[in-house]
Amino acid sequence: MAARKVGVLTFHRSINYGSYWQARCLVEGLRARGLAAELLDHRSRRVEWREARNAFQPTLPVRTDPGHFAALGRKTRALIAAVDALPLSPAFPLEDPAQSPHYDTVVVGSDEVWNFRHPWYSGASIFFGDGLHADRLVSYAASVGNHDAADGIDTAWLNRLRRFHAISVRDENSRALLADLSAERAEQSRATGEERSAPGMSLDDARHERTGVPLVLDPCLQFPEIIPDAATPAGERYAIVYGHSFPAWFTTQLRRWADRTGTRLVTLGYPSAIADDARIDASPADFSALIAGAAAVATNFFHGCVFAIRHNRPFVCAASPYRRNKVQDLTRILGLEDHLVSEGLSDAAFADRLAALPPGLADRLAAARAASTRFLDHALA
Repeated sequence: MAARKVGVLTFHRSINYGSYWQARCLVEGLRARGLAAELLDHRSRRVEWREARNAFQPTLPVRTDPGHFAALGRKTRALIAAVDALPLSPAFPLEDPAQSPHYDTVVVGSDEVWNFRHPWYSGASIFFGDGLHADRLVSYAASVGNHDAADGIDTAWLNRLRRFHAISVRDENSRALLADLSAERAEQSRATGEERSAPGMSLDDARHERTGVPLVLDPCLQFPEIIPDAATPAGERYAIVYGHSFPAWFTTQLRRWADRTGTRLVTLGYPSAIADDARIDASPADFSALIAGAAAVATNFFHGCVFAIRHNRPFVCAASPYRRNKVQDLTRILGLEDHLVSEGLSDAAFADRLAALPPGLADRLAAARAASTRFLDHALA
């Protein structure tokens, strides 16, 4: 019997290491489950122009020094080439999803696919299922990003999500926004007697995972085998700096730590005034390998935290307002809250965070991965 055809709908062409890796891990993870999965290759000249502008000017309104443009161009080309090598559908216009292929199931996510504040994808109804040729719609690790749950969701958008067979998200803010939908599904389950518990689960846990809106792991942590392991390189000790627009207190404290510990700071993907070395032009494979070989990671990006966890590297994260919803739930679920740092932390405590990850992380990851697997088993059955 032919494998079921599954489309993955996400921001796969964003000029961003995290977007690439979560798209790759999700589509290849689904293929490892025996599904004929591919990325829906939506294209838009408007979006591509905005992505390119952001790739070369990531810190606007602060402008990037033109001296970095060559390296940023190499990074951009490396990401485009890496995406082109993934399993892709025939290209179709973002604004006309009716031209996309037919699928047994379309999985929406993982990314800020429902973020009403996204600077160029906001309002793209394809991510809510409009126009897709699919027998079933599912979301995996979807997010509303920095759209605060307190701002609500219009009924028309919520009605689109009611068409989804199963929904999961990756942060509490997204789950709070969909609280009404979750309550409806729980009530439907009670009415039809569908609540069943898996071995070792309470009835409440089973109800939440099967009929509510559960939190699931980012695909890079759910399918870690897709990301190659990398040996620690011989040579001088270094730490990765991944992100931009860090607060001054964070970069000052990081520089003090590096000087005290004899650690070279290597900026990855973006320019940094405090770094000793720069790998702005790193490919996606280099991105992962450099984090794997680092003594520690300093970041304010969600996937900086994710890849530190994947490679078991200690890290500190100074969450920006834009990314706080993402990182605070990731660290809470895995017992890593102390690695989300703020101004006023002592130098000794800062150094402790960069020395090791806490015990028990492997067990917490395994439990979260098992819960995410249960969701996928249910959603894709």
